[in-house]
Amino acid sequence: MDAVEAVLCRIEGTGAGVRITLLAHVSRPFSPEFTQRVLSAQDARALCELNFALGEHFAEAALEVITRAGLRPEDVDVIGSHGQTVAHWPSSLSDTPSTLQLGEASVIAERTGIAVVSDFRTRDMAAGGQGAPLVPYLDWALFRKPGVARALQNLGGIGNVSVVSERLEDTVAFDTGPGNMVMDGLARRISGGQLSCDLDGHLSREGHVVPHLLEELLAHPFLALPPPRSAGREGFGDALVTRLWERARHTRPQDLMATAVEFTVEATARAYETWLLPRFTLEAVYVSGGGIRNPVLMERLTARLAPLPVHPVDVLGLPEGAKEAVCFALLANEHLAGTPANVPSATGARRQVVLGKLTP
Repeated sequence: MDAVEAVLCRIEGTGAGVRITLLAHVSRPFSPEFTQRVLSAQDARALCELNFALGEHFAEAALEVITRAGLRPEDVDVIGSHGQTVAHWPSSLSDTPSTLQLGEASVIAERTGIAVVSDFRTRDMAAGGQGAPLVPYLDWALFRKPGVARALQNLGGIGNVSVVSERLEDTVAFDTGPGNMVMDGLARRISGGQLSCDLDGHLSREGHVVPHLLEELLAHPFLALPPPRSAGREGFGDALVTRLWERARHTRPQDLMATAVEFTVEATARAYETWLLPRFTLEAVYVSGGGIRNPVLMERLTARLAPLPVHPVDVLGLPEGAKEAVCFALLANEHLAGTPANVPSATGARRQVVLGKLTP
């Protein structure tokens, strides 16, 4: 909820033979005021207006990355737009599984003159899946290596992992639990809104883990669920941060942040120990997402997963900040090709389906 990432890619082929070349990448930060608008939108009017406002932001980002690549809008076949998730209620949280991403595709298409594929998660949910994670398809397409299993760990707001090998149907992927979401919520509270994250790990490095608070956090029911599973702000967002803040009002802010970092590290490591390491001999873990910029988080995760090697995903040839945007360029391409791009072994869907909706 802090920026729009836009990439321009050349994509050739589809499915197992797809080839992707990254041509340009831009990051357009949201203002703190706009981030707060996204966080606070709840009533129908606020969500309705936010949908169109986000569409304008996404269109501007698309036009900027096209210019950065030295091309024109008419050179581009399609835009893939994931949108901003404002609600995600999988079957583990609701009797009516549903998900909602905002960023009006009609606005993007009208401003750019380019067809848009959007709303990727809903078809997987309609097919009985969690609607997440969707990035495993990219992880398999770009990063599989014959004869080995690789773990691709994302540390965004939520943490998620994909384990990829030669066959798509052997892919295992699920949300590991909290990524940066709890830390970011605490940073906003500790700083009175001046900080949106534990910048460079400064707060957590000065703190000490509070054991009883960590154990309470690790008792979160989501962490006991077997895959396929997906999480969101509903489980690890403001409600959890508020409970933690009120429960620990006499705790040093630095200690709270150190505990939140350890919550992410321990939830991630336990997910590996429970669901992955008994099944796979992993070559290494390749990490992406905003959490990679928090040195304390990366130091702790590397130590906790040792002797398993932990590397930034950049070493595989794709800039970390571009990865998720590249994913939705790929999914837009697969939509046009008619190629199913969900991974039922990751989402729990009954079958493979073509993802997304096309806006001419």
